[in-house]
Amino acid sequence: MDDLIDDSGPARGRNEGEYTVSEISGAVKRTLEDAFGRIRVKGEIGRIFRARSGHLYYDIKDDRNVLACTTWKGQVSQLSVAPEEGMEVVVTGKLSAFGAQSKYNLNVEAMEVAGAGALMAMLEKRRVALAAEGVFDPSRKRPLPFLPEVIGVVTSPQGAVIRDILHRLRDRFPRHVLIWPVAVQGRASAPEVANAIRGFNALPPGGAIPRPDLLIVARGGGSIEDLWGFNEEIVVRAAAESAIPLISAVGHETDTTLIDHASDRRAPTPTAAAEMAVPVRLDLLAHVDGLGARQARAARGIVAARGQRLTDLSRGLPRADALLAGARQRLDLASDRLPATLRARTARARVILSRLEGRIVPAALTARLADRRRRLAELGTRLDTALPRATRQKRARLDLVHLRPAPLMRLMRQDGERLAGLADRLVTGARGRHDRARDRLAALDRLRLSLGYERTLDRGFAVIRDGDRVLTDSAAVRAARIVTIQFAGGDTVDAAAGQTPPRGKPKPPAPDQGSLF
Repeated sequence: MDDLIDDSGPARGRNEGEYTVSEISGAVKRTLEDAFGRIRVKGEIGRIFRARSGHLYYDIKDDRNVLACTTWKGQVSQLSVAPEEGMEVVVTGKLSAFGAQSKYNLNVEAMEVAGAGALMAMLEKRRVALAAEGVFDPSRKRPLPFLPEVIGVVTSPQGAVIRDILHRLRDRFPRHVLIWPVAVQGRASAPEVANAIRGFNALPPGGAIPRPDLLIVARGGGSIEDLWGFNEEIVVRAAAESAIPLISAVGHETDTTLIDHASDRRAPTPTAAAEMAVPVRLDLLAHVDGLGARQARAARGIVAARGQRLTDLSRGLPRADALLAGARQRLDLASDRLPATLRARTARARVILSRLEGRIVPAALTARLADRRRRLAELGTRLDTALPRATRQKRARLDLVHLRPAPLMRLMRQDGERLAGLADRLVTGARGRHDRARDRLAALDRLRLSLGYERTLDRGFAVIRDGDRVLTDSAAVRAARIVTIQFAGGDTVDAAAGQTPPRGKPKPPAPDQGSLF
């Protein structure tokens, strides 16, 4: 050392030690690390800077001084809480110096919040900031499905929470349950819960893994530090952005986390979350049975009321006999008048025929025949004149046709077509005339049957004949000895007729013949 120091300079004769920059920096570093090997420091986090390499640089300060802190990339995941500006924490680490800049800093290996009061203050600050963004807006909350087919549960696969949820679902209404295992405590809790919520929402509908209709984020009770992962902003935003309705069941009834404000429904316990998720199957069956019974009673009541109403209305209607009595009476009167009407019509026809017979006399016929002969003679005279002229025209036309075959063929074709048309018209007309004649004949036959005396016989009447003569009065019957009585269906009976017995005691009939009276 003495060889390296030049004593010829102005400091000759002084006894202070003289060091290089590196020596003094190394000595300071060793002194700091020896005196403050592992320490705990309490303070408020100031500015925070995260380098692209993953290292974390921040300050711990109080009301007068600032201590620079460093957490290397491999140590960040071991911190129990994520550092935030303004958070009061207690950090644990080693104090060291950085000679290149003549600075010292604390290499932080562990970090914890400095007491429940600081945590609550930070929690309130975060809640106010998220509420100002509208993350907790009630209009964002969705109604829960009445009976979800698939329920997704985000919780730890170990512990009583998942067993309580499955047991309660099985008791109330068994459903298909998908479990996404996550850490519910510690540094890894927040990112795993957020990833689980987003993972359930990313499942496509109708895929190999069914997409849940409802999500339950559940954890048992614990201290505020244990539940802190459900207060992290990443979890709160994932719950608020979930397209699937979400129930938060974190802690006991007295525990409140920020995910409770962002979820669509908060359950005081995981068991209560299962009760909110599905109804009671037996209650639904009983309700359906009750509705069916009410429907049956209502239907029976409606039918009974309508039947009573129909009965009441039917009392005001007249009886069928009363409705048909007038028509029956008119029919009987018409039946009684029909024979007399037929006889009157026949008599009028005979009168008309007699008048016509009077007009048909030989003189009139002779005059008519003479007129017809005169007209026939005139037509014969005209025919004698017109026939030679028509013959000459036809012969000239025939000669013209002989000279020109083409017009002949055309004329023959035209005549053939005309003849075919006339034949079709003739067939159609004949068929139509035949059909009309047949229809008229059928109508006249029906009229004959309806006006014939056989229909009268069907109503209980009979025809009395003396041979071929029809007897229409009692005098004619008394004058005849044997009469034939025709009944309905064409049946006839021969009977003996006689004189009308005198008034008083009836005269017995002759032993050898019957009597109509």
